[in-house]
Amino acid sequence: MTLMQTDAPGERADVTRDLFLGGMVKACQPRARRHRSGLDAVFLAASLPTSTCGRVYDLGAGVGVAGLCAAARLPDITVTLVERDPLAAGLARDNLMLAANAAFATRLRVIQADVIAAGRERKAQGLVPDTADHVIINPPFYATEHHHASPHTDRAGAHMLAESGLEPWLRTASDLLVSDGSLTLIFHAAGLDAVLAAMRGRFGNVTLYPLYPRRGMSASRILVRGIRGSRAPMRIRPGLVLHADEGHAYSPVAENILRNGAGLDIED
Repeated sequence: MTLMQTDAPGERADVTRDLFLGGMVKACQPRARRHRSGLDAVFLAASLPTSTCGRVYDLGAGVGVAGLCAAARLPDITVTLVERDPLAAGLARDNLMLAANAAFATRLRVIQADVIAAGRERKAQGLVPDTADHVIINPPFYATEHHHASPHTDRAGAHMLAESGLEPWLRTASDLLVSDGSLTLIFHAAGLDAVLAAMRGRFGNVTLYPLYPRRGMSASRILVRGIRGSRAPMRIRPGLVLHADEGHAYSPVAENILRNGAGLDIED
């Protein structure tokens, strides 16, 4: 995804200010050597139904792009951005102070905490059980045994799963959620089996929504939504084609999400 950078003279050389949802959201991000949010964060935020209300937790939020985009499009939610990296958490707090985000920033807060820490430690850091109505996650995608980590430690931490995999992420999500609360995450499509394994016994009524780069191609990403404690069966939705058949342009639906803040109602 191409972002509109809005650096101004005198601002930090190691940080960019990027616009999302056609300028409705502005976010400070590290210029290099760390994870930078883009399309995945926007589609994760768009996957929350337009009727969503209540308390949303964004686990592993980075600088907060997914949570900011969710708050911008959903007026009846509050968002807690949870991030363990001090630099990213600091930038998330900075993003809540930007004038461009003033219309919704008062509905967000930042907690610096380790999502995969043990229960007692998580609680001490502010992650209290049964306090979330919805959880969204854009977790690290890759297992260390299958991929080479970035030589930059902080960026590697955002991209590489710990040896424990997704299980501790979804354990924390389940712990935070009230009964019948929703979990939505975005993951690389090839890792779907790991997602479903980590959800088993915790979440039901699972909806799978693939994202296809182009018509006729295999899915590159998949949105997965589940309900805590549900026993309802899983279903697979048709999904969304991101790009037109030729060139680099986005499909009309994808363009409407990325530029206008439209929702992606994956449960329809």
